[in-house]
Amino acid sequence: MRILITNDDGINAPGLKVLEQIAAELAGADGEVWVVAPAFEQSGVAHCISYAHPTMVAELAPRRYAAEGSPADCVLAAIYDIMVGQLPDLVLSGVNRGNNAGENVVYSGTIGAALEAALQGIPAIALSQYLGPATAKLDDPFDASRIHGAALVGRILDHGNWGQDDDYRLFYNVNFPPVAADGVRGTRAAPQGRRRGTNFGVQPYTAPNGRRFMWAVGGAQNAPAVSGSDVAANMDGYISVTPMRADLTCHASLTGLQASLQGKPPQNGAEQ
Repeated sequence: MRILITNDDGINAPGLKVLEQIAAELAGADGEVWVVAPAFEQSGVAHCISYAHPTMVAELAPRRYAAEGSPADCVLAAIYDIMVGQLPDLVLSGVNRGNNAGENVVYSGTIGAALEAALQGIPAIALSQYLGPATAKLDDPFDASRIHGAALVGRILDHGNWGQDDDYRLFYNVNFPPVAADGVRGTRAAPQGRRRGTNFGVQPYTAPNGRRFMWAVGGAQNAPAVSGSDVAANMDGYISVTPMRADLTCHASLTGLQASLQGKPPQNGAEQ
């Protein structure tokens, strides 16, 4: 198996080293692991691509590249330049330092890389390690993802629905709970949740020269979420696995919306 790995924490991030171990175990002795990751941290860039300016790509070692761009840029660079003629069988993104469950999904560069791979028709899985008081006490905060990662990805590869015949292919979002590996209670297939009563925001800052800046700040990561969601599963000690796709349509609303839009469009501002 040929596996491409990337992340949004940067080429030197400890979580990427964990993912290299996971990928090497999955690829086997006859497989290949390629690394194309951002040269610098790209957290919070979501599915951004560097459309308006070029991206420099540097080869650091055989099958190891750093790109001065986003995680989605890295996937594009791999597919259309670095790995042309030897495309990956699988793209893995992560292991992110911090969870990408709940509302974090829409901001995540880790998710953005997996989403881009799916748009390109390649199976993809995003992996993230939830952090908390229990992981802060560990020598290795990635203990749960390091120990359980390869086996779980193997199960998803064997049993997952990849939506090959769909316009928008599926990819999978995996979050490991904020506990040590021996504290993981199991795995749950779970929908994306929403932490209630908390949001991203900004903290304004005035520099010594009088110029005004701001820092983006996240909400409380231990805020409650609906039972059965990815956030709730992680907080209960379970690994969450969530199938996702790029299609943002609310299909449940289409029928009702269509009924309300029947008839001729209004003319000159008058309803008909």
